[in-house]
Amino acid sequence: MLAVVVLASVGLFVVDPGSTTPDPVVFDDTVPVGLTLEAERGLDDDVELPRTQVFYSQYRYVVGYYGVETFVETQRQPEHEQRFGYPMTVYVSDYSDTGVELTEEGHPTADRQPGWTDAESTWFVVDSDAVTPHGKTVVPFSDREDAAAFTDEHGGTVHDWASILETRFDGDDATVARDRVDDRHQQADERIETAEPLADRPTSIVVGDDTETIQEAIEEAPANTTIEIPEGTYEETIEIDRPVTLAGDGDVTLRGDGNGTVATVIADRVAITGLEIDGVGNVTTEGRELPVDFDDDAWDAAPTQFYAGTDAGIATYAADELLVQDVRIDTPASGIITYAGADIVIRDVTVSGPEDPSDGLAGVLSFQSASVIEASTYQGGSNGIYLYRSPTTVIRENTLEGNRLGIHLMHTDDALLADNVLRGQQNTGIYIMTGPQRNAVVGNTVRETATGLSPGGSDTYVAENSLVENELGLRVDTTASIYENNVVAGNDVGAAVSTILPTNRVVGNDFVANGEHATASAGPLRIWSHGGDGNYWQGGAGVADGDRADRSYTPTDAIDSRLHRTDGTQTLARAPALQALAGLEGSVPGMRTGSIVDQAPTCEPNNPDLLERTGWADHAWPCYETTRTITHD
Repeated sequence: MLAVVVLASVGLFVVDPGSTTPDPVVFDDTVPVGLTLEAERGLDDDVELPRTQVFYSQYRYVVGYYGVETFVETQRQPEHEQRFGYPMTVYVSDYSDTGVELTEEGHPTADRQPGWTDAESTWFVVDSDAVTPHGKTVVPFSDREDAAAFTDEHGGTVHDWASILETRFDGDDATVARDRVDDRHQQADERIETAEPLADRPTSIVVGDDTETIQEAIEEAPANTTIEIPEGTYEETIEIDRPVTLAGDGDVTLRGDGNGTVATVIADRVAITGLEIDGVGNVTTEGRELPVDFDDDAWDAAPTQFYAGTDAGIATYAADELLVQDVRIDTPASGIITYAGADIVIRDVTVSGPEDPSDGLAGVLSFQSASVIEASTYQGGSNGIYLYRSPTTVIRENTLEGNRLGIHLMHTDDALLADNVLRGQQNTGIYIMTGPQRNAVVGNTVRETATGLSPGGSDTYVAENSLVENELGLRVDTTASIYENNVVAGNDVGAAVSTILPTNRVVGNDFVANGEHATASAGPLRIWSHGGDGNYWQGGAGVADGDRADRSYTPTDAIDSRLHRTDGTQTLARAPALQALAGLEGSVPGMRTGSIVDQAPTCEPNNPDLLERTGWADHAWPCYETTRTITHD
């Protein structure tokens, strides 16, 4: 009876190759791949990027790719066919008879929206001047003469579909984010090395001796000198419009009047060190007009003005090479706001926000500013560190506690979040949203939050993190990303998969003592093993075969999900019929009863040292042990 059910289930998902060819759909109705939300919103209205839509044999949705090259490289990835089946029908944009031209940036424009044409009968221009926001792109034409005419004007060569499928296209992916981790650290070190001399400029003015106020000292100090501020409380708000250093000597407090930002910076190469700042205003929305040039027509002008002009202890605008060091800020709004700056260094800073995490805005709010934020503490308030369109920022070795969101990224690519400690966030410890690319989240510890880590976007690298004692340890909401060598322990739910595209690589992780190791939303098979490597699932039944268990593991299965917490399920899980079903689930794309399958679970933890530091190592036993009695305080 079981075999009949299995075969029937398999048949439900096998598409007859001789069935009617489907018609193309509206691209907005596909599952899109290959363009960030920021890039899409930044395009002019008349830009028509090349697109591809693919109907797969074992995937219920139509997948839409921005760029023919994106599809070609994606379908080469290991296990792609196992997850999606084979492409039954592929349609591409048709630029014939559209009057296609290129903008100064190289983006294709057209007199009308391109229609769709079958890829197999299409001609493709490769290596022309045409680009998308992410690099060179292939331009398709249903008429070969139109393709040739395009090459005459914009360069490139004409290829047929068979040739395109054999062509290699350059593109970044999650391995790039992984390989750049050391480079990101080195770049951060270089930024700090450049900024450190700002704290060691010669003193030109001593407040109290040479001027009565700090603002007077700023106005009189020669460029590239230090203003020394002796011990005491200074009740004033200041604006720094020249490259000088403010250096507190002793217990120095700069106190605003509770109305607005206390220190505003509008010059490059400014340093602020050795101060305590309070008396900050409480405006967290509908900010004031920015004190620098601002593009009112930008696609994100409204949210930028809404937040970047709000109150803070320190707010910097179009100020490059800034150093904020050894500063303490007590604020009902934000601690530090940076807008349109580069090479900013914020280190050894403590920001105390409101105790209620629904109040305040951010410890650091970074708008369009590449920064290094390190070795600092952010307590309370809505966001500990909030990045908005701030690529290549490095956030490392910080402590964040009691916020609503600990580290929050929007529209930010190529950032590194490393070795931070987060605890007690009301909503999420680390939250990456709005579809960015190539962020790396490495070596962080998140405890006692509602959700520990929720990365979004694509090509994200998530590694060596400890997600411990949260309601939900890890939310998997990315595509084409790598999750490796993380420890997920003591959570109510270890991991929850919500992404609709099963393209992530999840290997070498340890799931220990979670109420449920993993859950998944309805959707396709997610294979959490790669190249013979899988994950450690505490309590997963199996007999050792070298360093691997002798059976696959499905954490979303009704029986497997109970192996680590219910006596007797180990025996049932080894029943021949259920083992046969598990094997089919891991090898046949159509089997959807188990949404997550690990085909090569490991017998022992992959990251024993990291697991030991979480305090949950005693709950991890080898797969050849069926039970272990443990108490945990």
